[in-house]
This record gives sequence, C-alpha cells and structure tokens, in this order.
Amino acid sequence: MLKKQQYNSNKLQKRLRRLAGTAIADFNMIEAGDRVMVCLSGGKDSYALLDILRNLQVHAPLKFELVAVNLDQKQPGFPEQVLPEYLTRIGMQFRIVEQDTYSVVKRVIAEGKTTCSLCSRLRRGVLYRVAGELGATKIALGHHRDDILETLFLNMFYGGKLKAMPPKLVSDDGKHIVIRPLAYCKEKDLAAYAAIADFPIIPCNLCGSQKNLQRQAIKEMMQQWDKKFPGRLETMFRSIQNIQLSHLADTSRYDFINLKAQDQPFADGDTAFDEETFEPNIEEILSPATEDEENQRIASKS
Repeated sequence: MLKKQQYNSNKLQKRLRRLAGTAIADFNMIEAGDRVMVCLSGGKDSYALLDILRNLQVHAPLKFELVAVNLDQKQPGFPEQVLPEYLTRIGMQFRIVEQDTYSVVKRVIAEGKTTCSLCSRLRRGVLYRVAGELGATKIALGHHRDDILETLFLNMFYGGKLKAMPPKLVSDDGKHIVIRPLAYCKEKDLAAYAAIADFPIIPCNLCGSQKNLQRQAIKEMMQQWDKKFPGRLETMFRSIQNIQLSHLADTSRYDFINLKAQDQPFADGDTAFDEETFEPNIEEILSPATEDEENQRIASKS
C-alpha cells in the first residue's frame, strides 16, 4: 500500500472507531461487565462492527466480553465454512446457529412476494433465544446511519409514521437490550473500510430476494441527494436528534388540547407569524447543476 493510501486508511479507521465510540457513550450502549453478542451476517457492516468493537475492547477503560454469532438460515449456496474459518483465524469466540428459516419463508410467502419481513422476524426470534442461552446482556447489530435514515423515510412514505431505527432499544419481549454502535457511521465509509480490511464478504442475495424493494428505492434517492447536495444526509440525521413535539401534530405526544396563552415566556412558544428561513449549505451553493437543470436554464433564456 502506498504511503498516501496508508494515511487515508488510518484516517478512515480512526474516524469509524471514534464515531462508534461516541455513539456507544452517547447512548450508554456498553457497560462494565457486559457480554455483547455481535450478530455477524457475513456482510461488510457486521464485519466492520466486529472489528471496531474488538479494537475498542482493547482500548476502552471498561471491561466487556464479545461473542460473535452467525445464523445459518440454510439458504442455497451459503458458504458455511467462511465465517468459522475467519473467526477461528482472528481468535474470536463464536457460535454458529443452524436453523432452516429459509424453507419456512419459502413455504409461507407466495412466489414473487417480498420475503424480508417474515425472514427478519424469524431471525430475530432465533437470535433472542441464543442471546439468552449465551448469557448476553447486549445484542449488537451492524445497522449504520444510512439504514436509520432509510427506515425513517420508509415509515414516512409507506407507514404513515415518524419513526426511524433507534441506536438502542429494548426488545419486543422486554428481555434484551439491542444496540447499534455504527449509528453515526456512513455506509460508504464502512464499504471502504471493508475493502481495505479485505473481509471475506458473503453475498447478501443468496435468498433471491427481489431487487426492486421499497428500501432500495429509498437508498437510491438518498445516494442522489448525497451526490448532489453534500451534507444533506448529515443535516437530516441531526434532525432526528433535535425533535420539537410542540411543532408536530401528534396529540398523544403533546398536550395541544390544554394549550393556553399565558403572561410569561413559554418554552415551546413560536415566533408568531415569522416565517422560518434556512440558509443553504455552502456545499449546495457550490454544487454543480445537473444536466437536466442546466438544459432547463438554457431553455428558459432562449
């Protein structure tokens, strides 16, 4: 590796470890004495998660355990030797769980229909059970910042909810804490990190899941925004960390019914009829126009 490439690689590793460490601290994800079950699928994100947590484990001021877990769902063509060989080579404690959820999904879901939802529920149930068997106090998943934003838009566009994917949550059965240490990390940084580390990636399309899923459409929309308006995704992520319930419309979350005028300043008060203005990012100002926009500009002058 060239000197400049090595420098950039080191910067990327430090940035991802710093962001993961910040997320862990912000949400109190890992505590002294925790036994963290790291869910490893064989994709770039879960490999990066395990690698980053192993590094933090060495340098963190508190002691915690890690155990990697992979669920072999018996998908056709799944290279079952890849993960055990990798985990053995790096000296990682692990457990491979074999459960044929693939056949269940294929039997229940009609051909051509999306299988992801049922597959996810079955996988989650198995992982919760295994976490109990291992005595894990935390379950770590490899979702990143882009996953969180994609979920926000999926719920807005298709579910009618203002709901994303939290960095930390209690499982639906109430027995487990699920954490997402990569919540502040960009997907493209994780992809670059995985390429540098040369992880033995297992393809994510073994189940034959449909390409034109709603999440894929959202992902492509966000990628276009990121390319055209650098910094927009960062701003959107900050918005879910800066919520003003008094300026939304959910009567179950904010007491609009009993809202009254008062003789003193009101914490949730607005600036009357003043219209909010937003200064554009310098990146947006400098961002070159797309070909279509340029053609429209030229046409308007002719």
